[in-house]
Amino acid sequence: MFSPDLMTLAETVVAHARARGMTLATAESCTGGLVAGLITSVAGASAVLEQGAVTYSNAAKTRMLGVPAALIERHGAVSRPVAEAMAAGARAGAGVDLAVSITGVAGPGGGSDEKPVGLVHFGLATASGVRHLERRFADGERQAIRLAATEQALRMLLDGLA
Repeated sequence: MFSPDLMTLAETVVAHARARGMTLATAESCTGGLVAGLITSVAGASAVLEQGAVTYSNAAKTRMLGVPAALIERHGAVSRPVAEAMAAGARAGAGVDLAVSITGVAGPGGGSDEKPVGLVHFGLATASGVRHLERRFADGERQAIRLAATEQALRMLLDGLA
């Protein structure tokens, strides 16, 4: 189902979280639960993954993660402030050590000059605050963008566990 490289990365995330006694949560939009799916495909993931939220709609981001509707209206769902709020909301709501968020334009439609297909914003909420990362994945194919975003989110979790 997932590539060996992605599986190895997920296994490493779970192993590091277990070794450090840390818990995780995900808040996903364009990846539709792929990050949580990868983590839960690893034996022993239940010791570290508290929950994963797929918040595809703006209303779900507000209802499930506490992202203010006004923030989404002002900046758009695919933005730094919304990615940061998603991560912070996931961390607070799940009561975990780390939460990663992903919101982007996977395509093939829905892009604009300002927010093209392949633009993805990530957030990583930790005890010391929220980090942001913006990536633009050049491959315009929907599944390739989603998988690249999934890999990036796992790498952010791994960095947060270091």
